[in-house]
Amino acid sequence: MPHLVRSTLWLGFFGIILAAWWVMYAMSVDMDVDLIGRPGEMGARMAAMDPRMPMYMPMANFGPLFAMWAIMMAAMMLPTLVPTLRSYEDLMVSADGTRAGWLGVLLGYFVVWVAFAALITGVQLALLYGGIIDMLGISKTTTFAGILLIAVGLFQFTRAKEICHGVCHSPMMYFLGHWRTGFGGGLRMGLGLGAFCVGCCWGFMALGFIGGVMSLLWMGLATLFMVLEKLPQIGHVVTKPMGVVLTLSGLAVLAWPLVNGG
Repeated sequence: MPHLVRSTLWLGFFGIILAAWWVMYAMSVDMDVDLIGRPGEMGARMAAMDPRMPMYMPMANFGPLFAMWAIMMAAMMLPTLVPTLRSYEDLMVSADGTRAGWLGVLLGYFVVWVAFAALITGVQLALLYGGIIDMLGISKTTTFAGILLIAVGLFQFTRAKEICHGVCHSPMMYFLGHWRTGFGGGLRMGLGLGAFCVGCCWGFMALGFIGGVMSLLWMGLATLFMVLEKLPQIGHVVTKPMGVVLTLSGLAVLAWPLVNGG
């Protein structure tokens, strides 16, 4: 019976992830955006729309935009939680962890990322109404794109990134230092882990404003890298090289208009 419960919960977990990715794919098709994030004819017309026009536009309203980001968090961030949930399962054998606690960790983690979804929704609306991004969430200027790339790249070298990544990279150490039993204890630990995860990965969410938040290519690459960052074997190796890549990319984006103009 315990094996059946475990299998059912894990299947449900991965089912949620697959469903979230399917919804994001359906949304991108509905908005006439290809897998890379490039708009078609209808998508281009949508991107050029003024958010202040006297008509209802989902991508210019908090509710629909927040729902999109919340689903995106499920698609992108739940896969990165697998090593953490596996670590908790180890403590179900060696300590007094429970399946209810496992569910609590999952819920707490996702609650934090949903809260972040609300925050980044507000950021997107501010950028949209400020004329910095278009209706599809794509940067209108190379200056903003370059500065964002550099900011996220340099963050990879900060002490804050090191601390947050240390927790995400070694969730077992967090569990041992903050252990709480039952569903409530798991929820509390999940909230803490989620907060550190946001601190570690917020920049890769923000990079969606460069190629467009509906770009499945960006979503896939960002998810893959965040999963790699949390793997015990290689997570500590990839963080700073990615910082170098992002910083150099930002400098190249900023220099491109000057070189092209010359």
